[in-house]
Amino acid sequence: MSHFALTIIGRDRPGIVSQVTEILFRQGFNIADSSCSILGGQFAMILIIAHPEHSAKEAFIEAFAPLEQSGLSVFVRTLKPGGETRPHLEGEICMISVYGSDKPGIVYRVARELGSLNVNITDLNTKLVGSEKRPVYVMMLEAVLPGGVSSEQLAEVMRRLKDELQVDISVRNITPVEL
Repeated sequence: MSHFALTIIGRDRPGIVSQVTEILFRQGFNIADSSCSILGGQFAMILIIAHPEHSAKEAFIEAFAPLEQSGLSVFVRTLKPGGETRPHLEGEICMISVYGSDKPGIVYRVARELGSLNVNITDLNTKLVGSEKRPVYVMMLEAVLPGGVSSEQLAEVMRRLKDELQVDISVRNITPVEL
């Protein structure tokens, strides 16, 4: 079965998910993985889709023309075999949250510290919340700690960074849930 990465972005409005998934349903695609979010005023979707018959995007790309006509940008990439599978990540999973006044460099400084410890960032979201006069920058990261690095050690590194950046940073374990 061939897999494709489908990226869609455009000004946020109700109905985008419905419009996209209707096309996928009618074309016979299965959604293997997805992430959707509002970034600024733009709605962004990234999906890994699979189809039992299509092996090249040229066979179905025209089906997305209505999305382009409604103001959305569509990008399709054919994945190489094996590119659709989620890697098994060994290590302790933790959630890192950062709150503070908005200023350049917060993402870079936190990511640099995590990278220096060989921590793998598996999910990262940022938002501005609060009021226009008092915006609060919020960053949430999910990360996998390598062997030899504990969440307590990471919390200590983040405490030092917290003082430098004058933001609030917390680190907590996420206990995997088995279904």
